[in-house]
Amino acid sequence: MSQVQAIIKQAPLLRNRMLRNVLLPLIVTWLCATAVMVGVAKDFTGRVFDRTLLDHAHALAARLQQQDDGTLKLDLDEHEIGNVLYEPVETVMYAILNANGQSVIGAHLEEAFLPSYFQEYRYGFIRYAQKPMRTIALRHSIGDGKYFVVVAHTTQARNHLVQRLMWFGSLPILLMLFPLAIWLWDRIERDLQPLAQLHDALLVRDAKDLSPLTVATTSREVEQVGKALNDLIDRLDRNIATQREFAGNVAHELRTPLAGIKAMAEFGLVGQDPAVQREQLSQIVSSTERAARLVNQLLDLAMLDEDQVALHIVDVDLADLVRQTVLRHLDKADSQGVDLGAQGLDESEAQGCWVQADSALLTGLLDNLIDNALRYGGHTVTVAVNVNPRTRMCSVSVEDDGPGIPASVRTAMMQRSTQGSDGELLGQGAGLGLFLVARYARLLGSHLQLDSGEGGRGLKASVWLPLVRRQ
Repeated sequence: MSQVQAIIKQAPLLRNRMLRNVLLPLIVTWLCATAVMVGVAKDFTGRVFDRTLLDHAHALAARLQQQDDGTLKLDLDEHEIGNVLYEPVETVMYAILNANGQSVIGAHLEEAFLPSYFQEYRYGFIRYAQKPMRTIALRHSIGDGKYFVVVAHTTQARNHLVQRLMWFGSLPILLMLFPLAIWLWDRIERDLQPLAQLHDALLVRDAKDLSPLTVATTSREVEQVGKALNDLIDRLDRNIATQREFAGNVAHELRTPLAGIKAMAEFGLVGQDPAVQREQLSQIVSSTERAARLVNQLLDLAMLDEDQVALHIVDVDLADLVRQTVLRHLDKADSQGVDLGAQGLDESEAQGCWVQADSALLTGLLDNLIDNALRYGGHTVTVAVNVNPRTRMCSVSVEDDGPGIPASVRTAMMQRSTQGSDGELLGQGAGLGLFLVARYARLLGSHLQLDSGEGGRGLKASVWLPLVRRQ
C-alpha cells in the first residue's frame, strides 16, 4: 500500500468529525448545566430544610424555662416534643447546651457548630451515631443565663429531593441528545453526499477526459470545491493543448529546414567542386540559423502560453537599450546589404527617456522587430525613439522601406502562425515573430501598432510606453 493510501485510510471521516465536533460541546454543556443545576437544587433545598430546623429551634427555645433552683426545664413531655420536632423521614435530635457548650438537656450534640458572639444562630454538619446530620445552634438567653438550643436531623430527605430534581431536570435533556444525534447524522450525511458523488465521479473518470465536472450546488463550499476542480481541469486542458501544439509546431516547422540541411549536406558530400561545396555549406549555415531562430521562437511561445514569464520591472533607459540592440544587429544587416540606423537617440537621452519595463522582454521585442525588418523589408531599416512630454509617453518604432503589409491583414498578422506572402514566398519563418512581439507588448502594458512607413511604403511597427520621472 502506498503512503498516500495509508494516509487516506488513517484519516477520520469528515462526517464523524463534524458529528463529534457538534455533539461533544453539547455533552460538555449538558454536564456543566447539570452541575450548575445540582448546585442550585442543593442551595434551594437546603434553604427549605434549614428553615425547618430554625423553626424547630425557636419552638424549643419558646418552651424552655428556668426553675427556682437555677436549673433548666423544657416545658414539653416526650409526646409533645415528638409533635414539635416531627419529620416523617428524618431522624431528629435536640439538645440544650450551656454557655460552655456542655449538654444540659437532650442528646449529646456538643460537636455542633456554635454561633459566634455576633451571630444569632449557625448551621453546620456533624456525624452522630455514624450518620451525617445537619445542625443548627440557636443562641438563647433566660435571665442572666446564656444557652444554645441545638436541633439536628439526618440528610436523607434533602439528598433524595436533590437527586430527584437532578434526574427530572437533566435526564430529559440527555434523552433529547439521542434524536438530535440521529438527526445530525442524517443531515451531515445528506450535505456531504455531493462530495461523495464528486469522489465517485473522479474515480471512474478516464485520464484523457478533461471535460468539466457536474457539481451539485447544495452549498457554497461544495460549489467552490467543484469550481476549483473545474478550473484546475481547464488549466490542465490548456497546458496539455499547449504542449501538443508545441510538439506539433516543432515537428512541422523543423521538418523542412532539417530535411533541407540533410539534402544539402548529402549533395555537398557527393559533389567535387569546391565552389559548389562552399555554396552548400553557406546554405546549411543559413538553414541552421533559421532552425535555431525557430526553436527560440517556439520556446518563447511555449513559455508565454504556460504563463512562465516572470517579469522583473526596472527603470530602463530606452535610448541606451535601442542603441545596444541596433549595434548587435549591424553585422547581420551589413551582410544582407541593409542600411540599419537609429533616430532620436540623442534627443531622447537629453529629455530623459526612461521607462519601467522588463529589459529582457523589451530586448526580445526589439530583436524580433528588427529581425523581421531585415528579412522582409527593403534596403533601409530605421529604429526610432520619440518622446511626447505632453502625454508623458515614449515610443520605439522599427520602420523599413519594403513591400509592407496591407492594412486589411495587419491585425491578422499579429495572430499565431499567420505568415505574410513574402515569408511564404521566401520559405522563411513560422508566422510567430509579430505574434510574439504583440504578446510581449501586452505583458509590458502596451500594444503593438502596425502602420505604413514614410510615403506609404514599407511597414512601421511601434510600441508606446509611459515615461518614468527620475531625478
